[in-house]
Amino acid sequence: MRRVIEQAGLKALQRMDPEAAHGLALKALQAGIGPAGGPVTSARLRTRLMGLDLPNPVGVAAGFDKNAVALRGLAQGPTGFVEIGAVTPRPQEGNPRPRLFRLPEDRAVINRFGFNNDGMEVVAARLTNRPKGMVLGVNLGANKDSEDRAGDFATVLGRLGPFVDFATVNVSSPNTERLRDLQGRAALSALLARVMEARAGLPRPIPVLLKIAPDLTEGELADVAEVATAADLSGIVATNTTLSRDGLRGAHAGEKGGLSGAPLFERSTRVLARLSTLTPLPLIGVGGVDSAEAAFAKIRAGASAVQLYTAMAYGGLSLAADIARGLDALLARHGFATVASAVGTGRGDWL
Repeated sequence: MRRVIEQAGLKALQRMDPEAAHGLALKALQAGIGPAGGPVTSARLRTRLMGLDLPNPVGVAAGFDKNAVALRGLAQGPTGFVEIGAVTPRPQEGNPRPRLFRLPEDRAVINRFGFNNDGMEVVAARLTNRPKGMVLGVNLGANKDSEDRAGDFATVLGRLGPFVDFATVNVSSPNTERLRDLQGRAALSALLARVMEARAGLPRPIPVLLKIAPDLTEGELADVAEVATAADLSGIVATNTTLSRDGLRGAHAGEKGGLSGAPLFERSTRVLARLSTLTPLPLIGVGGVDSAEAAFAKIRAGASAVQLYTAMAYGGLSLAADIARGLDALLARHGFATVASAVGTGRGDWL
């Protein structure tokens, strides 16, 4: 019955303005309306990653719950971990509306939010009452008008690090002007040095990851991998949204912003596979994960875990449960006793 109610609600939300619909979905989770029963798990799905024990490797990507307002609802859901944010030092409104566009023909979304969030102090207050037992991360952002964006990442980590289990440095959003410039070798090295210094000052050092763009050249990708490895990061998230518009059919295909969803799957998976040959760091695969088969492909391409977001706009919050259960079945069918034993076994298909 809960699934029937969710599907009816999903159809209603899909007739609304997409940003308003997103807000209502978060309110539903706050009210306890959503998937329940806790994370889907099994001996095959349980994953040890960066020192963290995940009940399954299917997570909620940053951007879904930017401000940590729906953690109790998400903790009751099927996913193995959740990443909030991006969070910046000071609150900011982000870019003018409309800034979120559905492309149903492409099973995709374009957004140009621009790191809209309540700021780290408000989020910190919410995290003091975070649900116990869930694996929770924060996506670190920089204020649009900051004169020291590298410092912003370190500042947010220092403030929110004590409340979370991992943090991700987000220098790959296309919606903050010149933010992606921080992926360059020298700038990235200096930024990560400051972030890792902030990490060292935490009462409990946590894993720090880097989230990269899918639009990097081969040389840029190699530089990022080398810098991230040298900085002693704990992992890399591959990838953020793309600026590419290849093959889109939707009426909003020409909108500015980052494209996510099904059209990103191939591009992001190829970057993931290539990255897995350039660094020993664990990878989290993001981009077009909308089925168990897609999650399994990411894992076999080199990911130790995956995240989803856009697919839930079309498949509902219970989609994560279907993906986790389907992934369990695929692992069994192909003779893998664990997720870890499947990681990278299909890398060659994407190189």
